Amino acid sequence: MAAASVLAESPAYNPGRDLRWLLVRPWILIGRLVVVLGQLTSLAVALAVQGNSTDAAVQQRLARRILTTLSGLGPCFIKVGQALSTRPDLVRRDWLEQLTRLQDDLPAFSHAVALATIESELGAPAAQLFEVFPDYPVAAASLGQVYKAQLADGHWVAVKVQRPNLAYILRRDLVIIRLLAIAMAPFLPLNLGFGLGDIIDEFGRTLFEEIDYRQEASNAERFAALFADHPEVTVPRVERLLSARRVLTTSWIQGTKLQERQVLEARQLDPAALIRTGVIAGLQQLLEFGYFHADPHPGNLFALPGKTGPLGHVAYVDFGMMDSISDSDRLTLTGAVVHLINRDFEALALDFVALGFLNPKADLAPIVPALELVLGGALGDNVGSFNFKAITDRFSELMYDYPFRVPARFALIIRAVVSQEGLALRLDPSFRIIRVAYPYVARRLLAGDTAEMREKLLDVLFDSSGRLQIERLENLLAVVENDGAPTDLIPVAGAGLKLLLGPQGSSLRQRLLLTLVQGDRLHTEDLQALLAMLRRTFSPRKIASGMLKRLNPLAA
Repeated sequence: MAAASVLAESPAYNPGRDLRWLLVRPWILIGRLVVVLGQLTSLAVALAVQGNSTDAAVQQRLARRILTTLSGLGPCFIKVGQALSTRPDLVRRDWLEQLTRLQDDLPAFSHAVALATIESELGAPAAQLFEVFPDYPVAAASLGQVYKAQLADGHWVAVKVQRPNLAYILRRDLVIIRLLAIAMAPFLPLNLGFGLGDIIDEFGRTLFEEIDYRQEASNAERFAALFADHPEVTVPRVERLLSARRVLTTSWIQGTKLQERQVLEARQLDPAALIRTGVIAGLQQLLEFGYFHADPHPGNLFALPGKTGPLGHVAYVDFGMMDSISDSDRLTLTGAVVHLINRDFEALALDFVALGFLNPKADLAPIVPALELVLGGALGDNVGSFNFKAITDRFSELMYDYPFRVPARFALIIRAVVSQEGLALRLDPSFRIIRVAYPYVARRLLAGDTAEMREKLLDVLFDSSGRLQIERLENLLAVVENDGAPTDLIPVAGAGLKLLLGPQGSSLRQRLLLTLVQGDRLHTEDLQALLAMLRRTFSPRKIASGMLKRLNPLAA
């Protein structure tokens, strides 16, 4: 307990200092190391021996053993299990049900301890602060447990109370996990060991931010402000007067977990619309806002009644694990999606360099055709077949021969994207993230609603010599059309025309003029090709047919 109190005074994560702290306390280090290695080795042996069994009872026993091992080892290991619980493409489905319990179905800690924490943090007993405060929590997770309480004004709130001695437990286990990871890194295949210590440090940093509920309150308020004009996304309101470092009170969200398709459908909720909202909201966080929820597992996302157009209504909770992406990385990621759409693999290789996935000194000559083979093959003629797991699998092949690596700052971004896709796959095994991502990026490009999007649009429409690339524009329009109906092109065309004729479209008008007048002569073939493409895309018959199908889906 003395160790715990010392650590509580300096809650920030510092790997060097924490390692020194544990090394001078070998009775803690050795004892815990023996427990961790013993339990993980025992689990690994069981999985190796029985993992391929076709007996359902055997698999159920293994699933329970994974659950009890991870939950018994504590919060750091529970977080690993939570990440795995969102990946039905990586983990057997008969194990997922057990792993999902790691999200908010863990053993609760003492109610008396929770009440003492509330009084210590908020300065008064729970009975005085709340009109109704229950004797037991509604959910217990890795870092805390949640009570459903009522305020004097009648509003129901969620009161999250932190587990005791959490800073000490996390610090001790992070040091041990980091030591084991660095020791194993040289023996890992591919380049998986590269920067593994940095990735764990990033994980540790976010974990220690997560256990300061004052920071989480600020995160929730910032996230709510970003989605203030998006009725499809709900964020609980923070009760600042009832929140502190180890207690957080927010408005109660009455929704359905985004966990089982059958449960959602039984409650008249549309899984496809909810998936669409989750993916688009994730893309907005990464590519527009530069601030994202890094832990979108099913326990942190709830389905709400209602729809806004094709979008279902979802609520985010638990804003402890958030992160930002720099403007430079955000713009490069947006450009990488554009280059992927255009199948411009040379530019894509440069994007990987800029993002840190490739060494700046790397020879790109052999990497570009390899990227085309991997990504071009994954895309093929059917964009819908592309998914994040397929690409990571193919990249693992590339990493044998090429110097790809994962920068530490992208660890949480990859976690967020993987968790989002895994959540969607739980609801719809046929889901492909690119089916939503492509139309989203295409609409933003064609609307040119920000200076950066207008710059990217110019990159799409004109080649390095300044010639207009009609097929790329047609491809973008086709992506939008295939996502819905020909009528969906009308608002896109309106936004594009507004851009072209408005004050923000001066660069676009200038580039169009330059492509028509080159070498002291007028080049009308590009203009003729553009007009022909627009006639094909926006033909009255096509638009009328789309409107008819919208009014009567059974119409031929």
